[in-house]
Amino acid sequence: MKYKMLVLDMDDTLLTDDHIISEKNKTMIRQAQEMGVYVVLASGRPTPAMISYAKDLDLPAFGSYILAYNGAVIIEMKTEEVLFEQSISQEHIHELYDFSVANNVHLITYLDGAIIASSESEYIDIEAQLTGMPLVKVTDFKKAVQKPAVKCIMLAEPTYLQEVGEKLKAQITHKSITTSKPFFLEIMQKGIDKAASLARLAQKLNITAEEIIAVGNANNDLSMIEYAGLGVWVDNVTPELRDKANVIVASNNNDGVAEVIERFILEGELV
Repeated sequence: MKYKMLVLDMDDTLLTDDHIISEKNKTMIRQAQEMGVYVVLASGRPTPAMISYAKDLDLPAFGSYILAYNGAVIIEMKTEEVLFEQSISQEHIHELYDFSVANNVHLITYLDGAIIASSESEYIDIEAQLTGMPLVKVTDFKKAVQKPAVKCIMLAEPTYLQEVGEKLKAQITHKSITTSKPFFLEIMQKGIDKAASLARLAQKLNITAEEIIAVGNANNDLSMIEYAGLGVWVDNVTPELRDKANVIVASNNNDGVAEVIERFILEGELV
């Protein structure tokens, strides 16, 4: 099988725990692109927190793509044109805020290149650190959010947040809900996930699912792992997901992405 697209989650997959791309991963990703393989960064991250990484990997030069906000946005890197965007309405964001207050969890969203929050939490600080985006603390969340946004995140201690997530899924059925880290409950418009946007992009490029490799580590990657012809976890995958992929490779700290490229793109190993 000659693979035509390599789709990579970022945090805890492509990026090390220090949030960098190893030199080995960089080298192998460039080699894959030189062979004509599209490399797609698919992350829950906001677009501004992905662009510098995409440029560092030469995605613009090779006409590759990013899927931001868990697939709510698709961007062609050569022109930075937004090919697809699906937002949550202002009214639904306000509904999510009311739910967060009633259930004692934090809520953030993204507007005009900034993270919007009306409360303080170590978990919100982690998101600000991960993305490098400015954190705007507002006194009235609903008053501050007067237009649609592509994603919200509820944040809390992981065990409690899992309970809240089940309640949210039962109560608010018009949203796609997933987790990227145990303390991040990510909320997009219904029908949005990494696989759905990957399918949109693949159709545009006339690529079949069987010609795609997807690599990830967490719940928000599961849809694309199951969609792709070759679904791959890095070794630090969320434990309960280990049996959901075709292959498990080295961890994010041990060049798992480079291993995928070496084995399945350069050497043509079959599964």
